[in-house]
Amino acid sequence: MELGTRHVKIMAVDPGEVRIGLAISDDSGTIARPLKVLRHRSRQEDVNAILREAEAHGVERIIVGVALDREGRHGPQARKALRLIGKLRENTSLHVETWDESGSTQQAYRGKKKDDMLDARAATVILQEYLNETET
Repeated sequence: MELGTRHVKIMAVDPGEVRIGLAISDDSGTIARPLKVLRHRSRQEDVNAILREAEAHGVERIIVGVALDREGRHGPQARKALRLIGKLRENTSLHVETWDESGSTQQAYRGKKKDDMLDARAATVILQEYLNETET
């Protein structure tokens, strides 16, 4: 994503009960790629791991997927993601925002077999949608 004449590197997070998928943008801020899958531990340990990856990759913005129901409301999974977002915001000065991730896992499955990187591919779907929508 370009802000003024400067590009911003962005990380997306697809939070789950067992695994957390991470994706990252390229240096131009236009293309998303899978980064890695973290194993869920505790909210604070998850936040620490996410922020370590963000720092290691020079990320300036974090997008966290929040699943909305058909009426656009927050269900139990969305509320868990929002608590993760709150903890991320408490622990970093990086810009952290939400993005509707409904259907990202199903899109990540298309044409692929289930494997260890499925959650990272779901995060890639979230990030690419974000990059496409916010393109200037």
